[in-house]
Amino acid sequence: MLRRHVFTSDSSDTTGSDLRLFVAPHHPYHDGDRTLAKKLLIMLVNTDPRNGEELGAPFFQASVAAAMDYEVEVVCTATAGRLMKKGVAEKLVVKEGSPKTVYDFIREAHEAGVKFLCCSPNLDLFDMTKEDLIPECSGIVGGAYVIEEVMEGDNTKVLSY
Repeated sequence: MLRRHVFTSDSSDTTGSDLRLFVAPHHPYHDGDRTLAKKLLIMLVNTDPRNGEELGAPFFQASVAAAMDYEVEVVCTATAGRLMKKGVAEKLVVKEGSPKTVYDFIREAHEAGVKFLCCSPNLDLFDMTKEDLIPECSGIVGGAYVIEEVMEGDNTKVLSY
């Protein structure tokens, strides 16, 4: 059985991007004798928020995974932690000349069900408070949270950027 996910370009997107039909095998988190992962954890660590071109893939993949009914969390830490601060992602674009900002990608991923988290050391590192975080940021986590998810989450896969 195939599950079809159709992603279309926003009509206001003038970048010329064409998001084609994505076809994935349907699975209820089980394929024969093996249990498939239920959760995708995306770690944005070394992705430089000053370079919007680096940010398209992780947010797009997060949205696709959410559309495929996976639980998806994006943890922003190190330099990428700046993306969770109000006003930062709104000033970045993935492609020069595009009217669509990185914040638009974050908002769309959040609307698709992606949960965004900020690593607690970033608050001190970038002089932020909880009130400085974008509304799409669901919470603040520490290093222990990430380690537990990776080491104890039998049904979790991790992508890092």
